[in-house]
Amino acid sequence: MIAQGARVSPEWLLLREPADAAARSAELADRVGRHLATGGRLVIHDLGGGSGAMGRWLAPRLPGPQHWVVHDRDAELLELALVDAPGPAADGTAVTVETRRSDVTRLAPEDLADASLIVASGLLDLLTADELVAMLAACRGRPTLLTLTVVGRVTLSPADPLDVRIGAAFNLHQRRRGLLGPHAVAAGVGQLGAEVLVRPSPWRLDAADAELAAEWFDGWVAAACEQEPGLAAEAGAYRERRLRQAAAGELVVTVGHADLLVLS
Repeated sequence: MIAQGARVSPEWLLLREPADAAARSAELADRVGRHLATGGRLVIHDLGGGSGAMGRWLAPRLPGPQHWVVHDRDAELLELALVDAPGPAADGTAVTVETRRSDVTRLAPEDLADASLIVASGLLDLLTADELVAMLAACRGRPTLLTLTVVGRVTLSPADPLDVRIGAAFNLHQRRRGLLGPHAVAAGVGQLGAEVLVRPSPWRLDAADAELAAEWFDGWVAAACEQEPGLAAEAGAYRERRLRQAAAGELVVTVGHADLLVLS
């Protein structure tokens, strides 16, 4: 997904895909599966779907033949979604994929009229309030599963005195240019209404995820220092300490996210 001109690299999406898959709410996926288990072909629109990771996670959990429509602005990522298509459905039936190069904040209800289900992953916090309203208006009346929205809570173990300041600056950085950032879950709940289900879906990164933890940490610190340049004097030594811990398998990181489901 490209948001506000910032491109997400294929390498980053590939690196984070296993952690995303482990974090998403299996409970909400099961609820979707039961809701849709009425027979017939499912048409699933994946908004800001990038390289298609959401389909690779969810398609094998859903029953019956499925056709996935992956929307994104990035043509290179959409190519990857076609190349690495999801495996068969839960009952072994076929899953097909098409891609549409589009701006998900400008979709109209008729663009999603054939949807049995609408999904997105890691998207809401990259939108402004107006973009969120427009996108969810196009989704209205369809079952919608929105996963891995950041909530602004990060815990690192062992703790370090600089953790809280870096985290606070990073959260402010996510709100730049009017983006929702850690306020996206509350905004999504407000738009989706009383029927929305919310479940935690945190990343939990340990020694087995050292490469991802280091890559995430680099970006976390860099964004915090961009937001608050005064942190730079201490951030160099802090970064080196933390990266040594990650390389040694001593760093445990929990990055808070939430999943939202409405079964319209």
